[in-house]
Amino acid sequence: MNILREQIISSLKGGEAFVSVDKALKGIEPDKRNVRPNENLHSIWEELEHVRLAQEDLLYYMIDPEWKSPKWPEGYWPGKDADFNDEVWNKTQKIFFSDLNKAIELASNPEIELLKIIPHTESHTYLREFSIMIEHNAYHLGKIVDIRKVLGDW
Repeated sequence: MNILREQIISSLKGGEAFVSVDKALKGIEPDKRNVRPNENLHSIWEELEHVRLAQEDLLYYMIDPEWKSPKWPEGYWPGKDADFNDEVWNKTQKIFFSDLNKAIELASNPEIELLKIIPHTESHTYLREFSIMIEHNAYHLGKIVDIRKVLGDW
């Protein structure tokens, strides 16, 4: 089972089949963080805030029996008129990385049986939730890279 934990952790960090979190977010020009390249794309910050909100939901769903998921879909995206500044950007990144580290700690915990159903759920395993987190993060980090390319920031 240790190899499965190691693979989950490695995938949460990224950098094998998809860009790592660190690389995707490294060196983003501040004036590009909240620019929508066109009306059909989100900004880098909107994508990262979406990933943060979804990751938070998946993490706390696994660890908190009282957790209530946000309303779909609006609870998983910042509002179109959301205030944005350096403080908001830094807060999004800080919480995203904090929750990612909590997910890594959870995946590392040998007391968590990855293939068993999460006790307070009816049918979801830890492995399922980690897999969704990995896939979702990878998809949106790829979108962040594409947005950066369109903005000339990659």
